[in-house]
Amino acid sequence: MRIVIGSDHGGYELKKVVAAALRDRAIEVEDVGCHTSDPADYPGFAHAVAEAVAAGRFDFGVLLCGTGLGVCITANRHRGVRAALCSEPYSARMARAHNDANVLCLGGRVVGPGLALDVLEAFLSTSFEGGRHARRVAAVEP
Repeated sequence: MRIVIGSDHGGYELKKVVAAALRDRAIEVEDVGCHTSDPADYPGFAHAVAEAVAAGRFDFGVLLCGTGLGVCITANRHRGVRAALCSEPYSARMARAHNDANVLCLGGRVVGPGLALDVLEAFLSTSFEGGRHARRVAAVEP
C-alpha cells in the first residue's frame, strides 16, 4: 500500500504521529509537507495530495489541518478524489464502505493522537462495498 500525506502547520504534529504509525505498518508513505510547525497555507498541500491520488500514484491520501475542513474542501475540488473528514471510527468506516473515500482528512486541533490512529485504522481496514453504493458514487462525478 502507498499513501501520500500532507498538512499545514495546524496538522503538522498529528501528521508526524500518523506517518510514523503508517511506516510502522510497513506502508510506504510520501510526505509532501509541511515539514515544520511554521505557518503554512493548507491549499498547496491539499492539492498535492489530491493530484497524486487522482493520478493513481497512491492508493490513499491523508490530509491534516487545524480542523480538517480546509484540506477536505480543497481536495474534493479534484475529479476522482473523494475526501472525507472523519473525527471518529464509524464515519471513517462508512466513508470507505459506502462512499469509496480515497483521502482521509483529520483535524490536528480536533482529534488527539489515539483517536486519530483509531480513525486511520477504521479507514484503512474497510473496503468499498460496491453494489448500490457504486451507482451513487458514480453519480457524484460531474
